[in-house]
Amino acid sequence: MNIGSEYLKIVIARLKSVKSLGDKTISQLSEEDIHWQYNPESNSVAIIVKHLSGNMISRWTDFLTTDGEKENRNRDDKFVDNITPMSELMAIWEKGWQTLLQTLTSLTEEDLLKNVYIRGERHSVLDAIERQVTHYASHVGQIVYIGKMLKNDQWESLSIPRGQSEKWFSA
Repeated sequence: MNIGSEYLKIVIARLKSVKSLGDKTISQLSEEDIHWQYNPESNSVAIIVKHLSGNMISRWTDFLTTDGEKENRNRDDKFVDNITPMSELMAIWEKGWQTLLQTLTSLTEEDLLKNVYIRGERHSVLDAIERQVTHYASHVGQIVYIGKMLKNDQWESLSIPRGQSEKWFSA
């Protein structure tokens, strides 16, 4: 077994799983829901999606050859909720994930021990991947949490619903 190739397969599968949680949550939300904020200091789903996509495009475009914080990235703009239709939100969401997954799919075992830079700081490719997996999972967790709050008793569980564990494990 080639451990580097196995790692890449696992990390890609995990990230696809994280994306799926976001997809399933967003599909339950209305256009009004994606702009809801608990307070002015918190982020809406639209802002989180915009931030994630911008981060993914910046980090994973020319991943091995340029700093992950691209000069043309306006990070502050990623925290402005100016996405109107759901279709625009989904296009932004998909572009980020597509950039990330295409780059990860193109990496080789030899690439994993190379160094890349993020904001001028050197990271091994392995460390850079793990850094971003954590970042993306935490933000998708925020999207799920917001979705659960908004949908309340109409929330469609993304895993085993409360009170149904026995049904799933008694087979």
